[in-house]
Amino acid sequence: MFDNLFSLEGRVALVTGGSRGIGKMIAAGYLAYGAAKVYITARKAGPCEATAKELTAAHGGECIALPIDISSMAGVEMLAGELRKHEPKLDILVNNAGAAWGAEFDEFPESGWDKVMNLNLKTPFFLTKALATPLRAAASAERPAKVINIASIDGIFVNPMETYSYAASKSGLIHLTRRMAAKLIKDHVVVTGIAPGPFASDMNRAARDHADEVATRVPAGRIGATEDMAGAAIFLASRAGDYVVGATIAVDGGIVYANAGIKGEGWDQ
Repeated sequence: MFDNLFSLEGRVALVTGGSRGIGKMIAAGYLAYGAAKVYITARKAGPCEATAKELTAAHGGECIALPIDISSMAGVEMLAGELRKHEPKLDILVNNAGAAWGAEFDEFPESGWDKVMNLNLKTPFFLTKALATPLRAAASAERPAKVINIASIDGIFVNPMETYSYAASKSGLIHLTRRMAAKLIKDHVVVTGIAPGPFASDMNRAARDHADEVATRVPAGRIGATEDMAGAAIFLASRAGDYVVGATIAVDGGIVYANAGIKGEGWDQ
């Protein structure tokens, strides 16, 4: 009954923004737990290809780089087209690529609004839509396909940083996850989300460069580790998460639900 509960053996996954940070953590976890192929995307070809080579060497499966900028609809369609050329079926889609922008309320630019909303909210919807055919082809009642949206705890509570479009996009993504889940579960495609707290990455330089200081503001007493993010993503992608539909899991060391007093830097990514 419990054999292979968390196994991803033979599955094919696509992780956007997979060359670094949270995306790389998830891609590594999927390969470690048996995924046959994990495609990763990034804007820059060099880092994307280097990560693919690194993860392929470290694990049993194959990591394949698809360096495409998916901040526009043209990029979304290009990525979907490339994926469909290689794979008739897609078991797991992780919508992780994202951007942030901070500026004071009276100075916040339209460009900072549009860039963040497009990549963080518009892209996950339209990429999932563009890949609906291979996701449905992989899905069955016995083994659903999975879509996992990477949101943020900033979409759950109010971060004191003035990142208006970022917070709005992540809150919107959490609700979009619920709405997509209600639609796609009928096709045996399970949609869920993860809301990260502080993990070391280029986007969260505070956690990356000042982990000890950030850790003092996390109830668990530390920033997130690769295993924390990979574990949540493996759970949702595997048989263990088949009956979790529409939920977004906070992976944050207790920041949100312990009502910690938060000051200073943002937490996620």
